[in-house]
Amino acid sequence: MFKQLSAIMIFCASSVQAQDVRLVSDSARSALREASLLRALDDDAAPQDYIAAARADYRRLLTALYASGYYAGTISITVDGVEAADIAPLAAPDAIDEVVIAVTPGPRFRFGRVEIAPLAPQSALPVEIAPGERARSGAIGDAVSGSLRDWRALGYAKASVTGRSIIARHEANALDVTVTLAPGPRLRFGPLNVSGTDAVSDARVRQIAGLPTGAVYSPDEIAAAERRLRRTGTFDSVSFTESDEIGPDNTLAINAQLSEAKPRRFGFGLELSSIEGLTVSSFWLHRNFFGGAERLRVDAEVSGIAGETGGIDYSLGGTFTRPATFGPDTEYFLTGRISREDEPEFLLDKIAVETGFSRILNDDLTVRAGVGLLRAREETDAEIRQYTLFTLPLDATLDRRDAPGDAKEGYYIDLTATPFVSIDGEITGARLYGDVRGYYSLGEEHSLTFAARGQMGSVLGAGLSEAPADFLFYSGGGGTVRGQPYQSLGVDRLDGGETVTSGGASFVGAQLEARYLVREDISLVGFYDIGHVGAGSTPGEEGNWHAGAGVGLRYNTGIGPIRLDLGTQASGDDAGEDLQVYIGIGQAF
Repeated sequence: MFKQLSAIMIFCASSVQAQDVRLVSDSARSALREASLLRALDDDAAPQDYIAAARADYRRLLTALYASGYYAGTISITVDGVEAADIAPLAAPDAIDEVVIAVTPGPRFRFGRVEIAPLAPQSALPVEIAPGERARSGAIGDAVSGSLRDWRALGYAKASVTGRSIIARHEANALDVTVTLAPGPRLRFGPLNVSGTDAVSDARVRQIAGLPTGAVYSPDEIAAAERRLRRTGTFDSVSFTESDEIGPDNTLAINAQLSEAKPRRFGFGLELSSIEGLTVSSFWLHRNFFGGAERLRVDAEVSGIAGETGGIDYSLGGTFTRPATFGPDTEYFLTGRISREDEPEFLLDKIAVETGFSRILNDDLTVRAGVGLLRAREETDAEIRQYTLFTLPLDATLDRRDAPGDAKEGYYIDLTATPFVSIDGEITGARLYGDVRGYYSLGEEHSLTFAARGQMGSVLGAGLSEAPADFLFYSGGGGTVRGQPYQSLGVDRLDGGETVTSGGASFVGAQLEARYLVREDISLVGFYDIGHVGAGSTPGEEGNWHAGAGVGLRYNTGIGPIRLDLGTQASGDDAGEDLQVYIGIGQAF
């Protein structure tokens, strides 16, 4: 065998270049290549680097063999014919011509007798380490780790390994494994010790974390407490550790190490459309307004600047939220907003206030309910009126996107219902709206992403002349159908013998995109959007459709992709005649 191997090595040596690294092995070549430091060196490496890497490779290659199920292998690494292990680290030659890694893996081993005990109730060893299966070393570690996790999940926080025996029986090419576990006592949560805070009180940290003191220990409860604290945005870092010692009555203290974020933050945004004009927005945020991780955010926006869609719109609003109100997963909110919307079909001045609670049911699902009061003055072609509405906003959001600002996988669902009634009882109804988005990518680097969005809305109870103007639906523009002019699709109706245009009582829309990554930070996009606005409350009926299509460019930055979309009409007599330009930060959806 060694004569054959030497012949191969001599043949390879005759054709190598200076400092060429060659691997000779008849099995497990991929695993050995990935494990070798020598093969990772570049042309600028010095001879000392090769000697150091060669000496380290003995253990790395042996580990790779064990991971592949080979326990009788031999490894030889020669530097210009001299075994690397025999070269002193500081005695590297001035130049190296060839490095040969010769590995004889030997026979592949199978598991023989396997015993990992005691196991937690209802637990079983994975099939990967059953007798007769390939004896991969990693499978042993995974099985032991999994067994300890099972004990910890039942409250045995100090479960540990107390004995380990791994014997390779070379005559049978078998590996016998015996691991002894010690579950220890079943523990309950003790006190939560807080450190690293200054502005946020320890009492509020414990309240937000919601760690159930006195309950049976659970790793899931610790992970949930960490997520609750991170979710506030008040802390830069959150880390929970378990006490080394078991406390009285089998309790376990938990230590929370926190780092507070800077309390104040501000930001701004810009968006430009060739028809809708320029939109400028800004916000100011305080992350710890009263010392209990409360958030106060003030938003201001001016839109329609130099646009062709009516006049300029203004809005100023604020939102106050308090986490851990009536439970660690329930947040109180209070919002207020003053706005003017100068749209082609209406002019609306409004002041609105809402208050209520949002409940996080799990990491992905949040529900929200509240009560609201709004006062509005509305001008349309049909009339000028004022009204005061009580509202009952309800919302549910399921967000399973990998990255909300630039998603490549997953989906998003948001459903809202807003029943409303005026003080005088003349206006009553409900507005329903749903927004569904999905993402699917192909390629190792997610170079091609298909994104789809569906929208559906309906106004029930109130007629077109009764419902608030901004509760009705229009289509056209960046949020619905790109390429079509902003709010260009509504419904025409008779009012007092005259034909007036207003929003519809129903809406159906879809946006489809294909995003292709052409360079590390640059993507090309093709899109096709459709929308339907109907006079009746049943989506898809009693109305008209229109469509838009176009191409776009995305440039990825640290704050999200910069978006440029060029769209045109894809339906109607004016299809392809106009070009709409949209510029903003973030994906279109």
